[in-house]
Amino acid sequence: MIYDVVIIGAGPGGLGAGVYSARGGLKTIIFEKGLVGGQIVLTNEVENYPGFEVTMSGFDLIDKMKAQVDKFGAEFKTDEVLEIKVEGLWKIIKTSKETYKAKVVIFSTGAFPRKMNVPGEERLTGRGVSYCATCDGALYRNSVVAIVGGGDSAVEEALFLTKFASKVYIIHRRDKLRAVHAIQERAFKNEKIEIVWDSVVKEINGDQFVQSLTLLNKKTNVESDLKVDGVFIYVGVLPNNQLLKDQVELDSGGFIITDEKMQTKLPGVYAAGDIVHKVLRQVVTAVSDGAIAAFSAEKWIDENDEELNKTL
Repeated sequence: MIYDVVIIGAGPGGLGAGVYSARGGLKTIIFEKGLVGGQIVLTNEVENYPGFEVTMSGFDLIDKMKAQVDKFGAEFKTDEVLEIKVEGLWKIIKTSKETYKAKVVIFSTGAFPRKMNVPGEERLTGRGVSYCATCDGALYRNSVVAIVGGGDSAVEEALFLTKFASKVYIIHRRDKLRAVHAIQERAFKNEKIEIVWDSVVKEINGDQFVQSLTLLNKKTNVESDLKVDGVFIYVGVLPNNQLLKDQVELDSGGFIITDEKMQTKLPGVYAAGDIVHKVLRQVVTAVSDGAIAAFSAEKWIDENDEELNKTL
């Protein structure tokens, strides 16, 4: 099967690319092996996406994006891409079910939560250790929980957890949060939230379920025990770069380096969203990446169409 554009990943970057690609008249297919929307569908409240003055859930925002992509005629396929090869100007995309040929590939596979890799974390995952407050928060009604991290996601999810938990600790390795000011202010004013500064988790304790955390204060070098019923970990993300990691240029963190057109070092291969090396990973920047990638892809196809047709 032959397409103008294959988009891998149906998060905000992939959907943004899908809108511009399909609307531009390019035959477009979007592959997603999991849930359309990626990590944002796990976010309870999105209040900083331009054009929506009313706070909405990540799921609702993605639902609107997908409807727009559908309107312009892009295809969706629930399938896992296993391999990408470049043959001349053409790209060969092998999935678990079929093999496809495309003029352009837009890579938008996002990132996944980073683990702390401390004793007890893996053993107690799903038994009090979680990476998604929106998914599991309701399980902790009238309980004591901890959030590890100090960025936007950590503090936003701490605020969300106050709807259920009786107490929420934010454990942060520094003496100030990294979250934007507006979110910090809401956290400081919330009586259910207590911030444990300058501290890291050394171990997650419990037999069958999480019972406590062993903390180390980085300034005093003193260890302490914090009793909690659950811990939610927000210490960053890792790029889902396995498909292209040996074919494109990556930064030290494994994120794909692109030019201003969102093109990788491979002609006709673009990247968008959280997988890309950049200073801000938000829905709005992912959608922007996707739009630029699709716009650039259309120009690239126009410039190379004669050669592509010769080697079809």
